[in-house]
Amino acid sequence: MAEAATGFLEQLKSCIVWSWTYLWTVWFFIVLFLVYVLRVPLKINDNLSTVSMFLNTLTPKFYVALTGTSSLISGLILIFEWWYFRKYGTSFIEQVSVSHLRPLLGGVDNNSSNNSNSSNGDSDSNRQSVSECKVWRNPLNLFRGAEYNRYTWVTGREPLTYYDMNLSAQDHQTFFTCDSDHLRPADAIMQKAWRERNPQARISAAHEALEINEIRSRVEVPLIASSTIWEIKLLPKCATAYILLAEEEATTIAEAEKLFKQALKAGDGCYRRSQQLQHHGSQYEAQHRRDTNVLVYIKRRLAMCARRLGRTREAVKMMRDLMKEFPLLSMFNIHENLLEALLELQAYADVQAVLAKYDDISLPKSATICYTAALLKARAVSDKFSPEAASRRGLSTAEMNAVEAIHRAVEFNPHVPKYLLEMKSLILPPEHILKRGDSEAIAYAFFHLAHWKRVEGALNLLHCTWEGTFRMIPYPLEKGHLFYPYPICTETADRELLPSFHEVSVYPKKELPFFILFTAGLCSFTAMLALLTHQFPELMGVFAKAMSDIFCSAEFRDWNCKSIFMRVEDELEIPPAPQSQHFQN
Repeated sequence: MAEAATGFLEQLKSCIVWSWTYLWTVWFFIVLFLVYVLRVPLKINDNLSTVSMFLNTLTPKFYVALTGTSSLISGLILIFEWWYFRKYGTSFIEQVSVSHLRPLLGGVDNNSSNNSNSSNGDSDSNRQSVSECKVWRNPLNLFRGAEYNRYTWVTGREPLTYYDMNLSAQDHQTFFTCDSDHLRPADAIMQKAWRERNPQARISAAHEALEINEIRSRVEVPLIASSTIWEIKLLPKCATAYILLAEEEATTIAEAEKLFKQALKAGDGCYRRSQQLQHHGSQYEAQHRRDTNVLVYIKRRLAMCARRLGRTREAVKMMRDLMKEFPLLSMFNIHENLLEALLELQAYADVQAVLAKYDDISLPKSATICYTAALLKARAVSDKFSPEAASRRGLSTAEMNAVEAIHRAVEFNPHVPKYLLEMKSLILPPEHILKRGDSEAIAYAFFHLAHWKRVEGALNLLHCTWEGTFRMIPYPLEKGHLFYPYPICTETADRELLPSFHEVSVYPKKELPFFILFTAGLCSFTAMLALLTHQFPELMGVFAKAMSDIFCSAEFRDWNCKSIFMRVEDELEIPPAPQSQHFQN
């Protein structure tokens, strides 16, 4: 019974929605017919006469107050709409209308229709759009204590948003903790430390975890099973505590590297022990997975420290060894760190070899991969490229390949060229990025701008060709050329990831919503009426009375514009304009 009643209500609702959607003209004429039939009982003519009499008794001060109040209200609405649009990228009135009024006036539930009628291709595109809107860990993220905090000390600005730091805290809990942490006092403390919001509380917890190893972790083990000779043995120190101190307490890269080397000793020992016990149960397997993540993170950050300190060849060797030792851990995107270090060494053949492995159709793309491939192809022709010569003789095969590579990169992330061409100011990259978004463009340009400048003519070629991409994809939100359509979620996610003092790059450029233009026009129109009424009260009063008579009188069909102005002239006693002698003759 309940299902039948629900089905009947849904069918009734759909019929009403259909009637409002397609038969609104019939409803409109029915309402007009009812008003005409009930004009005598409702005393419509008498009410119109009363309204007309009331309007005729109003003074010009009333119209000044009315138009002034309307202008003020519409101005306030305009200011609020503009602020909301600048902050969230959409109109507040439009959003409320779509969210609350559209379902009542015949909106269709897109989720249900997509779930019931979607094909395999649609589901694939939906999965792709979800993956493109996913927030990723920035493989080139800076050190909080040695770089982000120093920026705050100098400028007084916070380079990281709360949303970004919260995502980092979730990553740390995922990679550096496991279910058996409560069995080890130091790991139990660090499990709470990763959830702390206060940086000083996290640092204090890390120091406490290290002190526990010195005080409470001494165990006695016999040297020989049947012997009375005993040995005092220290349990391994907490590697994750050293990681936290290196990331947040160290004020220089050298201090961070020293702490990461201590973390490497502790983490390597834990990894070797858990590797031997990983097959003894699910608990040991989870602990081994955690120790693997810790070890990979430490080695990667040590390589980044070497890169920051100028030991680029050493950093490249460490990254290569790490990728060989753990080839399946692609979540850290170590190959992007390797590409940047190889570009610094100008080892372009090695860069091409890395791209040949990772620039694959089955792997997720990134701005680093696309723009590095474009840089290598531009390097072959950029030193001799001239727009004038190319327009006369046409593009050669190599130049065409370079231009196509640039178009491919710009289609993937259209925000990067403005930073590479220094048309937009750079800020410190966030700890997380959104692929194809402004955050990824900042992270790429922050580290790779120097590599583009080093290649002679590369930026000139980019400047001459990058805008041609948009002619191939006139509707990027609906259909792409080489990639999926550009996701519409990038602006919202980038506003959460990037600090408030940065102006987020938006693609494609949004036009001003209708309601902002409408309220601006309404505010201007009512302000003009208020000014005219204040300056010419008698003329505007007569004009308002004439208009009210036209719309309220039963004989409004016999009036025209000429009668309005004749009445205005009669009541103001305006003499007729003198006619010229030529006109009289």
